[in-house]
Amino acid sequence: MKTILAPADFSDASANSVLFAAEIAKRSSARLIAVHILQKGGDEIDSVKKLKSMESDLKESFGADLSCESFVAHGNLVASLKKMVAAHQPDLVVMGTKGASGLKKILIGSNTVKVIANIKSPVLVIPEVARFDHFFNKGKNRIVLATDLDELENEGALDILKEMALLITGSKVRVLSVRKKNTRLTGSKRMERDFLLSFFNPEVESERVTIFSDGVIGGINFYLNQKNTDTGLVAMIARDSGHLIQKHYTREMASHTHLPLLVLHD
Repeated sequence: MKTILAPADFSDASANSVLFAAEIAKRSSARLIAVHILQKGGDEIDSVKKLKSMESDLKESFGADLSCESFVAHGNLVASLKKMVAAHQPDLVVMGTKGASGLKKILIGSNTVKVIANIKSPVLVIPEVARFDHFFNKGKNRIVLATDLDELENEGALDILKEMALLITGSKVRVLSVRKKNTRLTGSKRMERDFLLSFFNPEVESERVTIFSDGVIGGINFYLNQKNTDTGLVAMIARDSGHLIQKHYTREMASHTHLPLLVLHD
């Protein structure tokens, strides 16, 4: 990981996500770019002052060797972030969100889902209640990759997830799939599951988990509720941004707002 982009609107949720971004940047020796999107009528001088103060606080907390810079951009959030992504080619975009209803609302039809749908960089959505010191330590070191086991067109879509796993102490990836009772995987889905398991080895331990349920979301929710104590990150793959909500269950997955959600693009 070389570059991490973190939108900052100076809210508590945003401040929390920037801490995640800084910890990831420190562990991966990546450059952290914080960007504030200034809306019409906003005070640019005040925004620059707040960004510089945030930079100073981050370097005090994470060490002076943290590579951190900040910018003020103008206009629409998605359009501005697209320009930033084109200019800086970040490996990861880290965004914050507030509370259960907040994350559901955002992922259903507001800024975060627009960012995910329009920017091909991986997006890590951080709920305000999440804490990076829990996320990176052994207490929350299990990563759940919720997958439909359809074949990936781009195997590189998983690279950031593997990098993230390597940053977490003693991490383990669980490849989670849901299917109805008394059904069997097709040959192609079995091959894809085997590929996903082998992709993380030998650097990161992986295991398969199958949940039998009539509904995909019900099965995932059941598993996450059962394994809440050690799960620190949920990851999913979006293959068609135009149908992200319908096809890849982002809206329902967002009900687990205490867990960071990493959305990858195939």
